[in-house]
Amino acid sequence: MRLKGKVAIITGAAAGIGRASAVLFAQEGAGIAAVDLDREGNEALASEILKAGGRAVAIAGDVSQAADVQRIVRQTREHFRTLDILFNNAGIVMKGKIHETTEEEWDRTAAINVKSMYLLCHEVVPIFLEQGSGVILNTSSATALRSVADRVAYSTSKGAVLALTRSMALDYAKNSIRVNCLCPGTIDTPSLGRRLSAFADPAEARRQFIARQPMGRLGTADEVAQAALYLVSDEAAFVTGTALSIDGGSAI
Repeated sequence: MRLKGKVAIITGAAAGIGRASAVLFAQEGAGIAAVDLDREGNEALASEILKAGGRAVAIAGDVSQAADVQRIVRQTREHFRTLDILFNNAGIVMKGKIHETTEEEWDRTAAINVKSMYLLCHEVVPIFLEQGSGVILNTSSATALRSVADRVAYSTSKGAVLALTRSMALDYAKNSIRVNCLCPGTIDTPSLGRRLSAFADPAEARRQFIARQPMGRLGTADEVAQAALYLVSDEAAFVTGTALSIDGGSAI
C-alpha cells in the first residue's frame, strides 16, 4: 500500500499506460480520478477498480480545454476531498515531417501534449502550495532525448514536456512539490496498434518497430506503470526534475 490514503488524477486513463497506472495505483491504496475523452472506456476502468475494492471516479473531459480542466479538478476534490498526485499522461502521436504537417495537426499536438499539462498544473499547483506537498508526473517520450524520423510535431511537444518538467521542479522544490517525467520508448498499447494498422503491412511494421529495440521487444504498459508508481510514491521523496527512460535501451 505505497499510496495508501493518496488521491491521484490520471489523464489518458482509459487505455495503455494510463489504464495500467490507474489499476496499479489503486492496488497500492490510491483513490483514482480517471480522466479521458473515451467515456465508455473510462467508466469501465473505474468500475473495475471499484469491483476490486478500490476507490475511483470516472470523469470525462477534454484536457486541452480550460473549462473542462477546471471541472475535472473540482469534481476530483468534491469526490475525494483531497488531491495528492497529478499524472499528466494524455497524449497523441502525429506522424510527419515539418513540410507534411498541417497547422491543424501541429496545433492539436501542442494542445493535447503540452497545453493540457499547463492547464492542469495551473489548477493543481495552488492546491499543492496551500497544503505544502504534492507530486506531478508528466509523460514525455524517448523522442525528447533522441529524435526519430517523421515525428516532428510529436517530438517537439515531448521535448517541451521535458523542459516544463525541469522548470517546474526547480520552481517548486522548496515547496515540497516534486515534478518528474517518464520517457517511454515504443510501448505495446492500443494506441500503437492503431498506428500500426495504418501501414500497408501492419505485421511487417510491427516487426520493424521491434527490430529497432536493443532489447528485441516492445515495452509493456505495466512496466511503465511500475516506473510511474515509484516516482509518485514516497520512495522517490528525494527525486525531482528527473526524466526516467523506460525504452529498452533505445536512447543509448
